Amino acid sequence: MGINRTDQASNSAKLFGRAQAVLPGGVNSPVRAFKAVGGSPRFMRAGAGCRLTDEDGNEYIDFCMSWGPLILGHAQPEVVRAVQTAAEGGMTFGTATKVEVELAEMVCRWVGPVERVRFVSSGTEAVMSAVRVARGFTRRSKIIKFDGCYHGHADHLLVNAGSGLATFGTPSSAGVPQDFSRHTIVLALDDEFAVEQAFARCGEDIAGVLIEPVPANNGLLLQRPEYLRFLREISSQFGALLIFDEVISGFRVAPGGAAELYGIRPDLMTFGKVIGGGMPAGAFGGRAEIMNLLAPLGPVYQAGTLSGNPVAMAAGLATLRVLEQTDAYRVLESRSASFERLLRERFDFAAHGVNVVRCGSIFWLSLGSASMLRRADRIAAQGIECYTALFNKLINRGIYLAPSGYEVGFISLAHTEEDLADAAETVGGSLGEVFAEGMA
Repeated sequence: MGINRTDQASNSAKLFGRAQAVLPGGVNSPVRAFKAVGGSPRFMRAGAGCRLTDEDGNEYIDFCMSWGPLILGHAQPEVVRAVQTAAEGGMTFGTATKVEVELAEMVCRWVGPVERVRFVSSGTEAVMSAVRVARGFTRRSKIIKFDGCYHGHADHLLVNAGSGLATFGTPSSAGVPQDFSRHTIVLALDDEFAVEQAFARCGEDIAGVLIEPVPANNGLLLQRPEYLRFLREISSQFGALLIFDEVISGFRVAPGGAAELYGIRPDLMTFGKVIGGGMPAGAFGGRAEIMNLLAPLGPVYQAGTLSGNPVAMAAGLATLRVLEQTDAYRVLESRSASFERLLRERFDFAAHGVNVVRCGSIFWLSLGSASMLRRADRIAAQGIECYTALFNKLINRGIYLAPSGYEVGFISLAHTEEDLADAAETVGGSLGEVFAEGMA
């Protein structure tokens, strides 16, 4: 495969030991700790194109791609130059800048439902702020969200499904008071009746319906287009806002995100990952009459010292300009479809009762079911165990997947046809071994 391997991870292991003495769990984000797949995390020192190199000199074809932002690949030259130029002019000013206006103009031009946009520093902050402005606009308090969709770690969104079809959720994290979650209604995906029941019970107090239109944080649970259209219709019927969380799908599945892909016009949208080009950035936007409720124009307060940071804005603008000036989305679809086809040729998914699910350049190895899963409660535990065995084979063969069977993979413009063919051969062969060894 043309991948440099030392078959050692001693430097990573030593760094993890040091990290555990000063960082909770040795990491700054839980999934990085490899608890779901076992072993010690690999500490990366460099990325270039579609490859990562760890502190022991091992090289990997990367399908995590920083969990989605790197649609152009690691250290893409035009993005790097934009970041260097911006940093040389000053890291942050706490003032308005030209580059944030230019990026906002591009976002509003690309994304039809977005007439006004505000930049923040993360996807979590974007969703938290979108929910606040939805409540301010409707003067209502309750939000519908869906089991299997992740919207960041704001208190009122860290909520598990209730026990009935339309019950209020319960906190899914210690440190979140029960009272914080009483305004969050958690429903199963792909269930129109549950949504109808929730609106019948609480319709006059529901400010918004919040959903990942491409749920990609708990498997890749592709929804029926008619279900998403139903959410649009019932939200409008009851005067609630439809909020598309496009932190992952925004600028990834289409220039206008899933809203463009499915031809649906939400009232508010949230963004992260690709919009920052690898730098910490997020955004939320929507109709002007809603967004104009934000301070300084209106009574809904939202602020951030580093919001619209010029370095992050430069990275995002450079990324979108590359996507705009190239045949990026056709190339991504072609290569991703080719990768899926090669995987299916190398491993008989149907014969083993498993599946590979794809939406554009996002894919998921669904190793517990051959059917198209649309709900989180349908994900089988044995599939996650199977993924763990596969992950450990692949990381030792130069393929880096996300260290959790619930997470998706990403293909970038930096993944060549040759890279993808080599990776498909390795993944397919390793899957064959997993099943032959009885690990599935």
